Amino acid sequence: MTVRPIRFYGDPVLRTPAEQITVVDDRIRSLVTDLLDTTALDGRAGVAAPQIGVGLAAFSYNIDGQTGYVLNPVLESTWGEVEEIDEGCLSVPGLWNKTPRYEHARVTGIDLDGEPVVLEGSGLMAQMLQHETDHLRGVVYIDTLAPEHRKEAMREIRGSEWFAPATPSAGSAKASAFGRTSL
Repeated sequence: MTVRPIRFYGDPVLRTPAEQITVVDDRIRSLVTDLLDTTALDGRAGVAAPQIGVGLAAFSYNIDGQTGYVLNPVLESTWGEVEEIDEGCLSVPGLWNKTPRYEHARVTGIDLDGEPVVLEGSGLMAQMLQHETDHLRGVVYIDTLAPEHRKEAMREIRGSEWFAPATPSAGSAKASAFGRTSL
């Protein structure tokens, strides 16, 4: 079991759009194993490859006992009302904010065999799908906050003990902050 350290906000890999996976080889199989192992820890709903320092389009998830991964995921559709949902992120440990998310989401991609994968859901699944595909576009959830909330979040981040701008993290985020599930 290989649990990879989580990269923290300020690490440039979190701001760089992930590259599509063009060839599935042993390196990609190992990446998927590491993503699944890293997401398996308590309190983790999903982990995108950039969060473990890999700039490739892949994420893993662990929602209500359902685990899996998607390569080259595309957020195909969102629908329903936009709700302000309490959201956190392993790359921004200890910070929780009301984040605008659609009620329902659908992601398509492929698996290690190149077969189509479709993930669709509401609630935490929809939130995770939107959150992880944002990571693959170089977007961290605080970027989606209203300006006044983003300003306060940035103040909290700059004052945190883990924040080091533009420096890769040597440690990993806590598995769960305040007993909540982090995306």
